[in-house]
Amino acid sequence: MSDVLSAAPLGKTSSTPQTYDASLLFPIPRRMTRDELGLDSGLPFLGQDLWTAYELGWLNLKGKPQVAIAYIRVPCETPNIIESKSFKLYLNSFNNKCLASAQALIEMIERDINAVLWGDHVMVSKASCRLVTSDEFAQCRFGSLEGLCLDRLDIDVGEEDTVDLRVDEDAAVVSETLNSHLLRALCRVTGQPDWGSIQIDYTGKPINQESLLRHLISFRNRQEFHEPLAERIFVDIWRQCKPLKLCVQLRFTRRGGMDINPMRSSYPRAMPDIHRLARQ
Repeated sequence: MSDVLSAAPLGKTSSTPQTYDASLLFPIPRRMTRDELGLDSGLPFLGQDLWTAYELGWLNLKGKPQVAIAYIRVPCETPNIIESKSFKLYLNSFNNKCLASAQALIEMIERDINAVLWGDHVMVSKASCRLVTSDEFAQCRFGSLEGLCLDRLDIDVGEEDTVDLRVDEDAAVVSETLNSHLLRALCRVTGQPDWGSIQIDYTGKPINQESLLRHLISFRNRQEFHEPLAERIFVDIWRQCKPLKLCVQLRFTRRGGMDINPMRSSYPRAMPDIHRLARQ
């Protein structure tokens, strides 16, 4: 991982691009962290990564600036993710680009990111882009997570790096939705904090909520990217608690004008229409 990231723009001084440049997009292979999780033989989940880019601008054919919010959905089957700073630099490279329409921008973004996300592999599921233009900003709304909030628990966190998850083996199977706003991890390159919220939907033996909250808090000083963290939490719950069904959604606050929201599910499930949380 360190050899790959040494060539990434993250953690380095970068100038703002003045011209459109698709080569700014920097791929990071998903397999590196998936191998750490023992997922080399197959994935126990489906899912997507939703990127929200709040700082996107271009010029119309008369040179007038245009702005929009971009929602970019990336299937978890892609062999690569795109390093976040390189994504920001790439989007900034459109600032002085004259385009005939917002649709033309969408087509360019989809073409460029799919080329990097899939590389030399056959594209089996296309990453997509949707724009919310300035005349639609008034329709944007805040939302909230569903379920019971774990943050209400008065727990003794301790100093463990990892926490074993527990279930009540003697209880009946339940379907439950839990959430927390206490998720935090550190950037794998810069060590800067990434703050987030999480929603967990599962069917199975009841998960001990105190052990789950301690487990989520245990990531606060560990270095991990957003997408691999979602997969690590999913795998931990899937292997230790053995639910019949499981869906994990992470909602990170924005950095560099972008937020990342990975979802991993053990069953086919459409990515929900995500409204911004209060901290996003």
